[in-house]
Amino acid sequence: MSSVPGVDHPAEQTEVEVRLSGTDVAVSARVEVVHEGVVSVRPSASEFVEGSVVKPGDAVEVYWRSDAGHRLLPAEILDVQGGAVARWRLTATGPAEHSQRRAAVRGRVVVPVEGGLGAVELKGETLDVSEAGMRVHFEGFGMLPDVGTTMALTVRFEDGPLTCRGEITRVQARGARWIMSIRFLDVQERDQDRVRRRVFRALREERARLTE
Repeated sequence: MSSVPGVDHPAEQTEVEVRLSGTDVAVSARVEVVHEGVVSVRPSASEFVEGSVVKPGDAVEVYWRSDAGHRLLPAEILDVQGGAVARWRLTATGPAEHSQRRAAVRGRVVVPVEGGLGAVELKGETLDVSEAGMRVHFEGFGMLPDVGTTMALTVRFEDGPLTCRGEITRVQARGARWIMSIRFLDVQERDQDRVRRRVFRALREERARLTE
C-alpha cells in the first residue's frame, strides 16, 4: 500500500464503510491507524459488530469519500477485537480504485418501524440505518419471509415518518424476533438527505460518548 492518505487508503480519523464482500452487510467505522498496509478501524454500531458480522480471513471492501470522488479498497480481515470498544484490523489485498458506488454510511439509530407483508403487519425498531437501507428487529409473526421479499415500510424518525418499500436482503430468527437487513427501494432524494443527516448526528453522538 502506498502512503497517499485519501487516495491509496482512507486517511486516519475519517469515516469509512466496511462491506462484507458479496453481501449487503455493511458497517460504518472510523479509521484509527494506517501502518504498513494494515488499517485499524473502530466499528461504530456496537450492537451490530458484537454478532458474527466478520471474522479473520473474510474478504471485505472499504469505501470512503475523497476529494476526487468515492474510493474502494479490497481488503481481508486480519483480526477482530471485541469488548467495550470493538476494533477490526484489515490488510489490503489489492490497490485502491475509483468507485462508482457512493458509500452509504451507516449509524446506530433506534426508532420505531412498521412493516407490511401482505396482510401481516409487523412492528419493531431499527438497529442501524443508512440512506440505502437499515437493519431492524421485528416481533415475528407467521412464517419467516424469504430473502428478496418486498414489503411496505414506515420508519418513524423524530422529524417525521419515512414511508417507502424495501427488499429483504438478509433475515434470521432469534427466538420470537426477526432480524432483517432491508434495502430501501423507492426513497426520494430529499428523504435520503434527511436520513443521512440523522445518521451523521448519531455518529457524532456516539463519538462524543466514547470520548467522555
